[in-house]
Amino acid sequence: MVPFIQVYGIYIILHGHLSPGGGFSGGAIFGASLVLIALSFNLEVGARQISHATASVLESGGALGFIITGLVAVALGGNYLANQAAGFPMGEAGELFSAGAIFIITAFLGIKVASTIVTLFYNIIEGDDKSGDAH
Repeated sequence: MVPFIQVYGIYIILHGHLSPGGGFSGGAIFGASLVLIALSFNLEVGARQISHATASVLESGGALGFIITGLVAVALGGNYLANQAAGFPMGEAGELFSAGAIFIITAFLGIKVASTIVTLFYNIIEGDDKSGDAH
């Protein structure tokens, strides 16, 4: 089931500007599918899909991509995260690339949300026993 859940999550991310959904809900679906692997098998199998370190890098990358997209709009003469006003090509209505920067923003947001869910899962599972205290 996991590959089908992941394809659905990607679909929700990529079509969020055309239908209900978007980066947050699609990212939550995709991230939950990665957690499902670790819960269904074990943490080692889940870590082979996406490690804690990789999830942290993707989390930072998603946020950085979101920030850079906003700065590109400023560089093009618009406000932060401006879309059509900044000159992003709008395309044909109803097509996948028909919303200018919205498609890019939701893709980065989906990466950020999915990796945040995985990072939070690993942090909860690993616990906060890094101090070396025996409980």
